[in-house]
Amino acid sequence: MITFTNGRAIGYDDVGSGVPVLFLHGFPHSRALWAPQLGALATPARTICMDLRGFGESAPGEPGGVDGYADDAAALLDVLGVERAVIAGLSMGGYATFAFWRRHRARVRALVLCDTKATADTEAAREARLKMQALVTERGSMAVANEMITGMVGRTTREKNPELVDELHRMMSLAPVQGIVDALDALRMRPDSTPTLATIDVPTLICVGDEDVLTPVKEARAMHLGIAGSRLEVIAGAGHVSNIERPATFNHVLSEFLVSLTAQ
Repeated sequence: MITFTNGRAIGYDDVGSGVPVLFLHGFPHSRALWAPQLGALATPARTICMDLRGFGESAPGEPGGVDGYADDAAALLDVLGVERAVIAGLSMGGYATFAFWRRHRARVRALVLCDTKATADTEAAREARLKMQALVTERGSMAVANEMITGMVGRTTREKNPELVDELHRMMSLAPVQGIVDALDALRMRPDSTPTLATIDVPTLICVGDEDVLTPVKEARAMHLGIAGSRLEVIAGAGHVSNIERPATFNHVLSEFLVSLTAQ
């Protein structure tokens, strides 16, 4: 589905009823990343997946960094009539989730931080973002997919599920060039969210694949230590996109978390 807010298209899916959960995808993905979660959670939930600005069916806009992604998410909730939601973000979507908390915390029922981290880019990482911008500008999205795919999935997935690797590679190769360029700026310039951790006072679930080399387990543990009362789940046999590498395990963990919210 597509809606228009502030004169710009936002692509999204909205399935089911129950606790609203808004899923924010990583880089350079689309909302298709969350297909294994859409309508598949054991707990009654309203699963909402959106394309971030410049990806999938969402039109590019003025580069707004992770704050822009967060504001787009809030605008979609307005359109859908959702006052408060569980905000779930993976990788870049996690950075947008931190921004959503800082800018729209009254609308957050709970947080789910997947395969992400609180820290900002190092200087070396910023340089790598600039090189990737040059790569995508010169050679297109396929070149970015080729460069990133090995680190995007875990060793177990590469060995046992090559079809999933191919599916993810295709998703990444279809990402619009301008969306990638703008997202790389957002990633490079995002603030350090470490000080944000101590401000989070809603139920928080942290998930990470034990084979994630991009945002490894140590980053998840650091967030867990920084967010009082948070729950940490390490998913065996998964890399950076644990939700699609081990969907049954991921959905079970998330469903249990949602049950705990309704029990409260």
